Amino acid sequence: MSESAFTLHVRPDHVGVITLDVPGEKMNTLKAEFVTQIRAVLSAARSHAQLAGLVLISGKPDSFIAGADITMIAACQTAQQAEALATQGQDVMAEIAALPFPVVAAIHGACLGGGLELALACSARICTLDDKTRLGLPEVQLGLLPGSGGTQRLPRLIGVQQALTLMLSGKQLRARQALKLGLVDDAVPQAILLETAVAWVHKGKRTLRTLSRRDRLLQAPGVRSALFALAKRQTERKTQGNYPATDRILSVVRTGLEQGSRAGHAAEARAFGELAMTPQSAALRSLFFASTALKKEPVTDVEPRTLSHIGLLGGGLMGGGIASVTALNAGLPVRIKDINLEGVNHALKYSWDRLSKKVARRQLKPAERQQQMARLSGGVDYQGFHQRDMVIEAVFEDLALKQQMVAEIEQHCQPHTIFASNTSSLPIADIAAHAQRPGNVIGLHYFSPVDKMPLVEVIPHAGTSAATLATTVQFARQQGKTAVVVADRPGFYVNRILAPYLNEALHCLLEGEPVEHIDRALVAFGFPVGPLQLLDEVGIDVGSKISPLLEQAYGPRFSAPAAAARLLASGRKGRKNGQGFYRYDPVRWPRKRQADATIYSVLNLTPQVTQRAQHVAERCVMMMLNEAVRCLDEQVIRSARDGDIAAVFGMGFPPFLGGPFRYIDQLGAATVVEALRALMQQHGERFAPCAALIAQAERNTKFYTSA
Repeated sequence: MSESAFTLHVRPDHVGVITLDVPGEKMNTLKAEFVTQIRAVLSAARSHAQLAGLVLISGKPDSFIAGADITMIAACQTAQQAEALATQGQDVMAEIAALPFPVVAAIHGACLGGGLELALACSARICTLDDKTRLGLPEVQLGLLPGSGGTQRLPRLIGVQQALTLMLSGKQLRARQALKLGLVDDAVPQAILLETAVAWVHKGKRTLRTLSRRDRLLQAPGVRSALFALAKRQTERKTQGNYPATDRILSVVRTGLEQGSRAGHAAEARAFGELAMTPQSAALRSLFFASTALKKEPVTDVEPRTLSHIGLLGGGLMGGGIASVTALNAGLPVRIKDINLEGVNHALKYSWDRLSKKVARRQLKPAERQQQMARLSGGVDYQGFHQRDMVIEAVFEDLALKQQMVAEIEQHCQPHTIFASNTSSLPIADIAAHAQRPGNVIGLHYFSPVDKMPLVEVIPHAGTSAATLATTVQFARQQGKTAVVVADRPGFYVNRILAPYLNEALHCLLEGEPVEHIDRALVAFGFPVGPLQLLDEVGIDVGSKISPLLEQAYGPRFSAPAAAARLLASGRKGRKNGQGFYRYDPVRWPRKRQADATIYSVLNLTPQVTQRAQHVAERCVMMMLNEAVRCLDEQVIRSARDGDIAAVFGMGFPPFLGGPFRYIDQLGAATVVEALRALMQQHGERFAPCAALIAQAERNTKFYTSA
């Protein structure tokens, strides 16, 4: 029999302390086999005649319970099996809730998903004020809903409106936010967590707290209907109907409020079982497993070196973002060099603004802001660069300038110093061409805004050393990034699959399709923003620089429509200069973003919808899928998994589809080839399916051998 994750210690004051510590694992997660273990430990506790109550605490240093082990769901073959799993979880939580004595959850670290559902079954919850303490129900992000009673207990504890907000967004709360909502009963320093929880046990078992008058009003029948209708409208606007879990959360919560707890629990278990079998949940769970595995696996056999001091060249928007995630996320000191102090100050302000938002939200004290800012410094020369282990370059996309930066770093830094270029298009081998130590040169391509976009592409050239690659990947992970290693080919991976997608949107525009129609079509498909709005955000001028490089490398399928040059000639750069596909006047009303109608006269067009939204979306997406397969075939990416993660995290490919390769598997390669050939007949040779995709269709094979 396996060692139990639960141990009971009864204190002299008759309070039983149950410690959860899953053997051999860094974080606590709830597993199916815990059902018997929990029941056994509760039975042992009840055998103590004078037991005052129980405290449930974690034996892990930084996590309470990070959620349920989702491999349990992957093992389910049918909706009935997944429903039975949920029912089993509900039964255990119900047993804890029904105990005749108080049970207090003492929470430090992550308390998420099934972990929070367990805490909700307790009669009180105390958490630490530590920044690592986070509470939430993120199941919706895996295409699921809370399945162990969470949809029923949370609305009764904090009110239906706040409960829906938490469950529909998957948002995680810090201690003070949780306390304000009434999700926890107290928030204290970690040093007194256990003693505070024990004191709450001695207060005796209390009834559920009374909701505020406003929350009680929201549960009144007429008001409740209006609240659910509003929540449904707001949710559909965000999800475009692509995430079935949100609808099920709304209906299950409503069932519980209108028909009682028993009906609510039954509806919750049934919905959990059905959602677990949806392709959306399978895709979202595959992304979770893939990104978790990617963050752990080594990229070479060589151990990464430890980095202590980082240098940064260029204080622009990207430079400021990179300095910020290095100093604030990785906790490493950063020295910024720019040609003028204004650039240095601009980079420093990026971090100051990030920290000031935390101060305003009371997540940070002003003194802690000063402490973190002390990791950042800068100047206009190489003073302080001698001790840098790595220097990241974020200067203009100019090859000669970047080569000059390599030479200067080799002159002013140590022989082991890594030179990482944040280029979006220039070959790393060219940047390293005149280097004395080319093994130290690597590409490190971030996405804007740096502090929000999770992906970084790591690009070794043929001469990059294994130690440089391993160290750079490790550094990106320290910054909180998902690092995908890609080959040193023009456009790397994300920009290469993005370019034909954006170009196709421009082709649609030049055929007379209105700006909003094109963007709405791709948002409805599942992208966070449409391609033309994305071009405005990235910068029309930036896109125009990458396109010729890709056309030169890969041929005419990358050529931007000729009329697109007129956009640049008219001075349109996008959001950055307030002139793009959309209007950026400082007018607050109407709030809805509007296309700039003058763009049609620049392009000599009369806008008119002639193509269905689905056709517009198919054109753009099929170009991207075809290019992704070429990238895999040419070994630009190491696996279909890497290609899926990079597309979702780097450019917002719809997560519920799992990435380009999972989506092709879902459709079938033959279906994709057929669609591309039909588009080729209508719109030209650029849609010709690539050889690797045709071979996949003929073999009738998939990129993923198992689900």
